[in-house]
Amino acid sequence: MKDRFHGQEYLPNEQIENNDGVDRRGFLECMAWAGTGVLWMMSGGIMKSYGMSQVLDRGTGRLKDGLVLPKSDFSFVQISDSHIGFNKAANPDVTGTLMATIDKINAMPKAPSFVLHTGDLSHLAQADEYDTLDQSLKAVKAEKIWYVPGEHDLNDNGKLYLERYGKETKGDGWYSFDFKGVHFVGLVNAKVQVDGGLGTLGIDQLKWMDDDLKGLSSSTPIVVFAHIPLWALYPQWGWGTKDSEQALTLLRRFGSVSVLNGHIHQTIQKTEGNITFHTAMSTAFPQPAPGSAPSAGPMKVPAEKLRSVLGLTDVYFHKHNHTLAVTDTPLAAAEKANS
Repeated sequence: MKDRFHGQEYLPNEQIENNDGVDRRGFLECMAWAGTGVLWMMSGGIMKSYGMSQVLDRGTGRLKDGLVLPKSDFSFVQISDSHIGFNKAANPDVTGTLMATIDKINAMPKAPSFVLHTGDLSHLAQADEYDTLDQSLKAVKAEKIWYVPGEHDLNDNGKLYLERYGKETKGDGWYSFDFKGVHFVGLVNAKVQVDGGLGTLGIDQLKWMDDDLKGLSSSTPIVVFAHIPLWALYPQWGWGTKDSEQALTLLRRFGSVSVLNGHIHQTIQKTEGNITFHTAMSTAFPQPAPGSAPSAGPMKVPAEKLRSVLGLTDVYFHKHNHTLAVTDTPLAAAEKANS
């Protein structure tokens, strides 16, 4: 599969070779109403994603007539970049859009097994921001929520984040868990940023990761989740992880690896061998496409368009199918369905 970027130059009209036939222009058109979350379906050790524009009716927010999603062993939801405490023009009500995301999760035909939050829970790592987040997430119909921090959660060196969400983690907040035959690895790559914002994992975390994976069979499905992308998506804006290659080397022996990230507030996917990368949108505000603006940062869109570029990601897994079903769901569809 050809990368969406040629070297480090962003090519907005480049043809993307993938299995859904969407070129770069078509991808950007889908982005016009893509969501802040992703529906992941786990099947046969591999996750498959579905873009919400593919499966949802824009007018109702429900599955398109006649469409039946594949059966799965379990599903989970990824949300990211809630930025509770942010109140600038790009979105003066980030709590409201988070609650709209939660409504979307709770409207799913079957409740997800759990939720992954891939960082930037808060905007300034303040106690009242975490209080608001916790109160909001109490409404989620899922048994558990797993977290990794983003750089905005580490303004105090991660002290408050670790007190609230990292009590059973290692180091700066990394950990792993197993669920129905799938091994999940939560990494922290936002604490130390170098070379204009690139994330880093560090020697201690990489050694822990090596030890964590060592005893697993190469047929074990792996899901890695972290805040900053683990591939060089757009290094000029710090959209990548400087020592990610060392982590990816540890993962290449596995037949199915899915890597989930946030940070860039938009959906971009890439496949390298057996490793699939997927970045999720924010529940708070969009950011510009790589290289399309002087720099990264909150992007203001017309008020009526805002919730069309925010959403969640649903993921379905089935043991005997080697694709992960991932669905990005926009908040705009939910609004129309409830109007």
